Amino acid sequence: MSNEAPIQALINVMAALRDPETGCPWDKEQDFATIAPYTIEEAYEVRAAIAAGDPAQLQDELGDLLFQVVYHAQMAAERGWFSFDDVAAGITAKMIRRHPHVFGEEASRSAAAQTAAWESQKEAERASLAQHGALDGVAMALPALKRAQKLTSRAARVKFDWPDANAVLEKLDEEIAELKAELAEAKPARIADELGDLLFVLVNLARKLGQDAEACLEGANEKFIRRFSRVEALLAQSGKTPRDSTLEEMERFWVTAKQEGL
Repeated sequence: MSNEAPIQALINVMAALRDPETGCPWDKEQDFATIAPYTIEEAYEVRAAIAAGDPAQLQDELGDLLFQVVYHAQMAAERGWFSFDDVAAGITAKMIRRHPHVFGEEASRSAAAQTAAWESQKEAERASLAQHGALDGVAMALPALKRAQKLTSRAARVKFDWPDANAVLEKLDEEIAELKAELAEAKPARIADELGDLLFVLVNLARKLGQDAEACLEGANEKFIRRFSRVEALLAQSGKTPRDSTLEEMERFWVTAKQEGL
């Protein structure tokens, strides 16, 4: 039994997997670009474990996500860029810097005050990196809805925003009208452009209502799965499937599923 700290044991396992002579052939071939999709996937699996309320699953998924961090740090160390210890030290220093009310002399803050202070600190850090624009630093790799909400939140902090949700709803009506106008021409590029505008306004509406657009859509996805699965079950009771049913039949069962609270 090794007396190594668990994190050091994990780092050593990763180094062994990447060893040029004795490592795993698959792991040796990977780089940052090929591993990035797995990193994103593991973050979503952590979110799914949290939603499931399963502590054992959460522990497992957090381990998978931690392994992704170790993987990237190992590849960086091989290039002489930084190590896992550098990553850990960097985030530790950042958290201390961003919480002076805990680790420094500042008075305690409410959650709202801390959020405002956090954003101010991040703005100062971006300025030190020569990121002076209000939208600088919003990651390209974020899901589109999440990125749109972050972009518009940043713009709102410099007062580029609608006054309230009703104003956004008026803009939504305008964008729907513009999309309808493009449908007559049926030009795919123009339709895509107007659909993008419509989705962007919907994200703003979510933000003005204090909602997370990504979470709202995820909730709608799960609701659709529940209801459509019930439609399939009800059809099966009569010996049918969606493929050999009419839209009217499926719609009737859809209404049933809604009435059942699904």
